[in-house]
Amino acid sequence: MHSPHHSSTSSSSSRELSALGWDETFAAMFAEHADAGLVPARIVRVDRGLCDTLTASGPVRADSSALSGADREHMVCTGDWAALRPGSQPLLVALLPRRTAITRASSDRTSHQQVLAANVDTVVIAVSLAAPVNAGRIERLLALVFDSGARPVIVLTKADLTEHPGADEAVVAALAPGVDILTTSATTGTGLDRLAETVTGTTVLLGPSGAGKSSLANALLGREHMGTNEVRAVDGKGRHTTVHRELLALPAGGVLIDTPGLRGIGVQDVADGVGQVFAEIEAYARNCTFGDCEHRSEPGCAVQDAIVTGELDLARLDRYRKLMRESQWAATRGVARESGKRSKTVKAITRDLRATYRFRERQR
Repeated sequence: MHSPHHSSTSSSSSRELSALGWDETFAAMFAEHADAGLVPARIVRVDRGLCDTLTASGPVRADSSALSGADREHMVCTGDWAALRPGSQPLLVALLPRRTAITRASSDRTSHQQVLAANVDTVVIAVSLAAPVNAGRIERLLALVFDSGARPVIVLTKADLTEHPGADEAVVAALAPGVDILTTSATTGTGLDRLAETVTGTTVLLGPSGAGKSSLANALLGREHMGTNEVRAVDGKGRHTTVHRELLALPAGGVLIDTPGLRGIGVQDVADGVGQVFAEIEAYARNCTFGDCEHRSEPGCAVQDAIVTGELDLARLDRYRKLMRESQWAATRGVARESGKRSKTVKAITRDLRATYRFRERQR
């Protein structure tokens, strides 16, 4: 029977963890580790075989080398929940399954994925109004977010540096139907209170360098935690203020993950996410005469009809095609890679069996 002291300590620990995003689902997944005397820890920052983590009893720097043998898609990542063995040399023993994961195609153009953040509830896509709106970048980021299962929020930053914030917001709204869009200015304070009310749970900031992510992070944290850099007026670009992914506790509960600016945003097997971003194109496509219509010159193409009548923008259709091609190419490469892995495994097993048979023959 548990003592009253143990019970109050346990409930206190649960409150500490729930502020970091812990809930009954994670607790159920962790049950077997709890029986082994391990404790839950949320990954704050990953650093060459070591991780900064947060636990119910406070920060712990732990050895994560036991989990470093995984492939890139399953390596320890900021936002992960892990099972930690406490002691004089704390050790991460296992990762809990991820509820969501923000991933992009690796920059080396292979079929591998790079996980940017794990167990994310809300993604803030930062878009600077001090530079021309980049429709393709917004659509790509939305596809990543939708495919992950997280909720996107587009935050237009630096509203004090544009003469027509309302017009810019209309342009972005046309790219992201149904997505919450906030207009903010760190200089004047416009929209920052509403931003704090909009984000929930685990929030990650995504966007290019110079988009104002660090200013948004400082506004949400209520303090100057992130350094901010000047942005070049010629192209609206800035240096990477944030150089690593880091998880930070928010004052009112929940956590924030800040990420370095993304130069390239490769997508991989995100057809479902692309379908959500370009929902109107897929809606038109359902009325095409042919099920395999490519929306080019086929008779009875409802998508081309929408372009002719001005209901659909040709440039948006072109971006949709490009994202779908890229996603399908990556998906095909991924299947080929897994098939290759299985083939190598089968070959290795066959080799071992042959060697065993030859050894037995020699023993006779």
